[in-house]
Amino acid sequence: MADNRIIVFFDLETTGLDTSVCDIIQLAAVCEERVFDVYTLPRQALTQSATQVTGFTVKPSGLFLHGRRVATTPLLDVLTSFIDFLRSFHRPVLLVAHNARRFDAPVLTRVLRNHFLLQEFQQVVCGFLDTFLLSKELYRGLPSYSQEFMVQYFLGRSYNAHNAVEDAKMLQELYKAWRPRKQVVLRCTFRVTYVF
Repeated sequence: MADNRIIVFFDLETTGLDTSVCDIIQLAAVCEERVFDVYTLPRQALTQSATQVTGFTVKPSGLFLHGRRVATTPLLDVLTSFIDFLRSFHRPVLLVAHNARRFDAPVLTRVLRNHFLLQEFQQVVCGFLDTFLLSKELYRGLPSYSQEFMVQYFLGRSYNAHNAVEDAKMLQELYKAWRPRKQVVLRCTFRVTYVF
């Protein structure tokens, strides 16, 4: 893994857990103090469990988070802005998410492909790192590997979980606390071209 890469932590909130069809509602990423955080109006209804977990609802008047209306951006603009944010680092980006392999990476790459932006994305992003897999490599035998549990266990904190920007910020703090060795990180990293 090249040392010139930059690590960016990201998270998605979606309309459900089916990676083949769910819509993105919130896309957030952090790298040190720099933050990307955008909401988009989904085309499909949220599952009941997604609403319960995230607090998002869609009404004719827009997207609401815990009853408060949030400003939304068209999905195509969200994706192009995200690529621009990643490109602004002027280095290859390693995108890091908790459960990236099974959820965040398949959803993001599917949506990028559907909007003909995957190739542009691949020019900026060198791969994904899954911190769910990383935590299992680093700390065997824990009672849970959920991000919420990890933050409580390693940082002694609770936070607004299932809000993409808060999840990304906490993941960055967790990663700094773990200080994983490169060899372990490599085992939990996969290429953007990974076939889902």
